Amino acid sequence: SFFGKWMMISLRSDWEPVPAAGSTGNTSNNKVYKSGSLLYVDAETFLLKGKEACDYKVLFEPTDRTANDGYAFTKNYLILSTMDNVKSKLDFYKLTDNGCEYVGGNKEAQIISCDASAIDPTENDQIWLYTSGYTQPSTLSLGDASRVEKKKVVVEETGEEEGNNNNAKKESYFVEDLKSLPEMYNAAGLVVDQKFATSKDGTKIPYFMVSKKDIVLDGNNPTLLYGYGGFEISLGPKYIATVGVSWLERGGVYVEANIRGGGEFGPAWHQAGLKSKRHKCYEDFIAVGEDLVESQVCTPATLAARGGSNGGLLMGMMYVSRPDLFGAIHCAVPLLDMRRFHTLLAGASWMAEFGDPDSSDWDDFLHKYSPYHLIDNNNNPSYPPMLVTTSTRDDRVHPGHARKMVKKLWDLGGNNRPVYYYENIEGGHGGAADAKQSAFMTALAYDFMWDTLCRGIKKSE
Repeated sequence: SFFGKWMMISLRSDWEPVPAAGSTGNTSNNKVYKSGSLLYVDAETFLLKGKEACDYKVLFEPTDRTANDGYAFTKNYLILSTMDNVKSKLDFYKLTDNGCEYVGGNKEAQIISCDASAIDPTENDQIWLYTSGYTQPSTLSLGDASRVEKKKVVVEETGEEEGNNNNAKKESYFVEDLKSLPEMYNAAGLVVDQKFATSKDGTKIPYFMVSKKDIVLDGNNPTLLYGYGGFEISLGPKYIATVGVSWLERGGVYVEANIRGGGEFGPAWHQAGLKSKRHKCYEDFIAVGEDLVESQVCTPATLAARGGSNGGLLMGMMYVSRPDLFGAIHCAVPLLDMRRFHTLLAGASWMAEFGDPDSSDWDDFLHKYSPYHLIDNNNNPSYPPMLVTTSTRDDRVHPGHARKMVKKLWDLGGNNRPVYYYENIEGGHGGAADAKQSAFMTALAYDFMWDTLCRGIKKSE
């Protein structure tokens, strides 16, 4: 994209404009720029003289804990959205002949989702602001990028500055709220915290926890741990009414794990969980579950796990690899047979993520995270109660994954591995064709998990 005379370059992998062997003497074009960086360069020079002749400028370079989350242009400003430890931050830059000059923005990253876009980038600096949070409904607000620079001038002249905020409405660019979705559940008394667990290899794994402010750490809190960990899809603050109504209003604790494979820290976080490194996604999720137990938020008997699609594969791996850590599992529209996934529906398009079962990938690593093949047939294992849901008309993940997994478990027999199965005959990959079906599927899943976990609550003597 273009901003004035500048061309923006967003990197998906490490990039060296001119290899060292072909150095032109311009140190900016034979430098290796990190994957996830945002560069800008004189557009005319790049287009007419080529990448070798350019003087590259870095607007943003990621760290292990930060990532570029997009950018927008107004008439005179560039607004850069970044994720800092999975928290949202907006920074404002003014267009000048010499480049982009930083003029201000959020002092600290906030536990909300905040996106900005220009109303009319050819006419003014007004912006739309879209904000949402775990306990805050989605809100559309009006902002003005020019107010950030005006605030900067006031600060420089007076030395006075606003305190740290965790509220977009207190930021200098905020003008007014325009419209908000209604509150769909009672969020009074709820707090959102970010915590970190340590994975097997020492990596710090962030997770968000929504709970009552006065939560008692006695292990008796029904806790729902949600995860995905794939395809560079990020989890983070957003308003989910179904979680509020079905779980939080009942007094439960809701947790989202930002495990590797997702996009929370840019391309590198995703690539850290690809193919032979997929086990790191599962180790991360386990680490969060163990941290919740160790901090006495819950016990294994009061901890449920939920995930769908690629997250259903995650649930399958939790089921077969750590049955002792969870009291209930909801596995939705899952991948479970990694030996044949590439032959079913859209599966062939996922080999870049998981690997090729028809190559040495199967023996090298794929068999290690194929839940269907990891079911223990010989030692009469005690697996946690699990609900598996799918759709007959899922055109993305074939329902055969869920069917054959459940059939294999049922064939094992025994009462120490209760497995429940529901297949909706409509609905595609979403599992439901309309609002009524969606409500039923949601209630089915949350009631299963809640009722199962409540049996694990220890009664006070």
